[in-house]
Amino acid sequence: MRTRSLALLSLAAMSALVLAGCTAAPSESESSPSATAAADLCSAQVKSGEASDSVKIDGAVGTESTATFTSPLDVAELQSTLVDEGKGDALASGDLVQFALSAYDASTGEKLGAQGYNDDLLPQQISPDGVLGQVVGCAKPGSRYVAAFPASTDQGTPAQVYIIDVLGTAPSAAWGEPQEPVDGMPTVELDSDDSPTVTLPEGDIPTEFKKATLKKGDGAVVEAGDSVLVQYHGVSWNSGEVFDESWGKQPFTFTVGSGVVQGFSDAVTGETVGSQVIAVLPPSVAYGEGDINESDLKGQTLVFVVDILAVAKAPAQ
Repeated sequence: MRTRSLALLSLAAMSALVLAGCTAAPSESESSPSATAAADLCSAQVKSGEASDSVKIDGAVGTESTATFTSPLDVAELQSTLVDEGKGDALASGDLVQFALSAYDASTGEKLGAQGYNDDLLPQQISPDGVLGQVVGCAKPGSRYVAAFPASTDQGTPAQVYIIDVLGTAPSAAWGEPQEPVDGMPTVELDSDDSPTVTLPEGDIPTEFKKATLKKGDGAVVEAGDSVLVQYHGVSWNSGEVFDESWGKQPFTFTVGSGVVQGFSDAVTGETVGSQVIAVLPPSVAYGEGDINESDLKGQTLVFVVDILAVAKAPAQ
């Protein structure tokens, strides 16, 4: 199979499956837009077909619209039909794409749900190898596509139809207003691509969590339970070495309060989208106390520089 289905079982499942299915980590050469990257993305788009061409759309691009088609719709392979063409610069591999979608069961015509029309879907990095790249290719902002997905026997999901609106692109680094440095905190210098380099101060290794805002963004406030898209750069205070980072790979998505160490969630909680923060994580809010271990970072004090790129707010309870 060339693609993986974006099967939707619920609105909650939609986001998780889109995150898993629409992105593929680009190589370092794909991390910034170029004429070559745009050409590769254009050639990655699949062709339209009888199934995708047969779907009629009621509603404007950028709004949650209605698809109608004769069901059951026979979908033998992934198909994508351009319904409305947007304007502006075409997407290139590595861009962070803001998009919205609605999904339908191809067998029954039933609407399965929609996301992205109310800031509830994070931007996704596009590549020729990912499903999103295969559906919209080098689309221009404001474009709308109908995508028909075949049934997936591996995932046990039926054939589905999607309306996908390409809303635009998102910055790949924090864009907020620079703030005054905080005494005693590590200093950060940015390279030409905005990737950070950390210099640790002299003195004892800190034993308490602390953070500082390096750039103050103008976006939504990050709260517990939100899904967040970030760039990060991690340095061990004990060794002075970089142990992990998203720069040169792809931005990282997580839910605040789960799936990451406590200090990483604490670093972004209460901050605004567009901000860059630096946080010092002692072992108690990182990978635990104990003998220093290079393989799992136990016992180490960590420094993270985090660029907050986007947030999808947690559903209201």
